[in-house]
Amino acid sequence: MDTTIDRTKPPSQLLLALEVRGIWELQAFFAAYPLLRRAPRGDGHPVLVLPGLAASDISTRPLRAYLKAQGYAAHGWKQGQNRGPRDGVEAGIDARVAELAERYQRKVSLIGWSLGGVFARESARRAPGSVRQVITLGSPFANEPKASNAWQLYEALSGREVGDWPEREIMKRPPPVPSTSIYSRTDGIVAWQGCLEQESATTQNIEVEGSHSGLGHNPVVLYAIADRLALPEGEWWPFDRSGVRSLLYPDPNRRAGGPLMA
Repeated sequence: MDTTIDRTKPPSQLLLALEVRGIWELQAFFAAYPLLRRAPRGDGHPVLVLPGLAASDISTRPLRAYLKAQGYAAHGWKQGQNRGPRDGVEAGIDARVAELAERYQRKVSLIGWSLGGVFARESARRAPGSVRQVITLGSPFANEPKASNAWQLYEALSGREVGDWPEREIMKRPPPVPSTSIYSRTDGIVAWQGCLEQESATTQNIEVEGSHSGLGHNPVVLYAIADRLALPEGEWWPFDRSGVRSLLYPDPNRRAGGPLMA
């Protein structure tokens, strides 16, 4: 691991102010929708989408509508507002995964936005036999507790201190299923450094340009999600950044300063 990576500081106030871009990214989603429909099609397997802190299934409607149009059985988490790891929340996620796996007789892909991605990774760790893959969107699973501009909101909603989530070191390890982390260096909510997955034979980090609040409907993000979900069950290969894609998906290992991950 590159020890120069700083996961201790939240994004700047300028980046926080630029979170207004999420509105423009939603407009871009509608404008780019015809092109997004050309992305790889799905095989009908179930996909469970988990919202971020303070958000609900309403926030993931555009993403789920797109995934349904692409041929997936996309579902929300049905737990209302995400108020953090309150009593029963993680058990509810596990029950939802089990119910969908049973209903479709297929493994479930998990997509989690921000805190929802942390939940998704831990659910996959608890029930790897029911999970096909995990995709996280700006999820700070490897950050220091206060490397976020939302830690006070987290404490207010969850009733817990931001640093008291147990087994934080285990959370930094990849789940035992294929895992993709999609993140932005211009994220104004969480420090992007803590969204980086440890590279392995079945993990990858995909960098995009955009805000934290727009990750769930940013067209570039949605194309990458469609590409990853279309991988055949039991198979995995890295996202292709070659050609024109290199303009939209920079390779973090080729930036100045060398690799981000050891």
